[in-house]
Amino acid sequence: MKNSFISFLFVLGCLLSARIQAQKSNDSLAKQAYLPDCIQYALSHQPVVRQSVIDQEVAERTVQSSLAAWYPQIAAGYNLQHYLKLPVTLIPNANGERIPTALGAQNTSTVSFSLSQSIFSRDLLLASQTADAYRLQAAQTTVNNKINVVVNVSKAFYDLILTQRQVDILSEDITRLQRSLQDATNQYQGGIVDKTDPQRAKIALNNSIAQRKQYNDLIGSKYQTLKQLMGYPPNSQLTVTYDTLQLANEVALDTLQLVNPQTRIEYQLLQTQGRLLNANVRYNRWAYLPTVSAFGNYNLLYQNNAFGQLYTQTFPNSLIGLSVALPIFQGGRRIQQLKIAELQVQRLDWDLASLTSAVDAEYAQALATYKGNLANYLALRENQLLAEDVYRIINLQYRSGIKTYLDVTIAEADLRTSRLNVFNALYQVLITKLDVQRALGVIRF
Repeated sequence: MKNSFISFLFVLGCLLSARIQAQKSNDSLAKQAYLPDCIQYALSHQPVVRQSVIDQEVAERTVQSSLAAWYPQIAAGYNLQHYLKLPVTLIPNANGERIPTALGAQNTSTVSFSLSQSIFSRDLLLASQTADAYRLQAAQTTVNNKINVVVNVSKAFYDLILTQRQVDILSEDITRLQRSLQDATNQYQGGIVDKTDPQRAKIALNNSIAQRKQYNDLIGSKYQTLKQLMGYPPNSQLTVTYDTLQLANEVALDTLQLVNPQTRIEYQLLQTQGRLLNANVRYNRWAYLPTVSAFGNYNLLYQNNAFGQLYTQTFPNSLIGLSVALPIFQGGRRIQQLKIAELQVQRLDWDLASLTSAVDAEYAQALATYKGNLANYLALRENQLLAEDVYRIINLQYRSGIKTYLDVTIAEADLRTSRLNVFNALYQVLITKLDVQRALGVIRF
């Protein structure tokens, strides 16, 4: 009883420890989660990745199960039967007449032990030659799913922080517009300007507040999208953190790299599939070879007409043998199956050619889009600096009575638009950079 209680406490402690560790992990992401943190969490918790890991284990177990047939197979059997009427055999007597005679005992029982060993079998030979390819295929599928997770989580992360940054920019714009509204109201009350200036300031302020509300409402849904792609609990808190300067430094990419389809995981999966299809061709060629196995049996036979004395005496027997099975004619089925296997290999060759062409086109399109977005981002960043300088000068001129408030409104709108456009362009550059890296097959995790 005491040992059971101690065991119960030990199990309870392990469960609590695991729960605390999981809670700590969630708490760390709730406080601050950079992009690498989100990616690492997704690689450990995303259901697709976890399923791929389980599929790898299933593939390993399947391989081991297939290879187990190479080992000796031992079996045991038991049989008990009672004859309601003994079988009759015609046995000739001394005169040559055949007399019906009942043979055997009313009760029989057999305990048997058998041993068999496969010597040659095309099924076992196929399992031996394809074991590594099946393992590799399962591992490559996991890698492919992880690459998809990295790309999808990264894009969702960038989309979320873009929306957050838009809210921040609009909040700064609202603060600036509130000061402008106060200045315009003071000048109107002082008789310096007419009432259209504070009205324009109010219109601009209302527009920014409404726009901020719109973007702010989107943040919650984009958080849920990111959580879903990460495999993060939907009701747990998640707080993403980013460094704008770091993001700006990540836009650079070597555009002189040459695409090599063989670095793509999709191409590697097709190559592994090709190994399996070639093995299938050999398997069908082996259909003309015999199946050879050795076997041995040991039987304990019990017979007695009295059921109570059935096991008082045994009549053992044993044997060993060699079995050879060779199919001679199957209506041409083996020839057709071999042709099908060869055609599947030819079809896969075209799949590889198609993928090679698709990878080249994908890379060319992704690279062109990246270059265009990068040029647009650099131009908009310069425009932002110009818009800030223009707004600063016009605002000073307005305070000095040189410019009208309409000029200030236009300058403010240009500044707000330029700041939003810069971050939109940065987001486009980052996601197209991911597309280029994916086309090159250089996504790392």
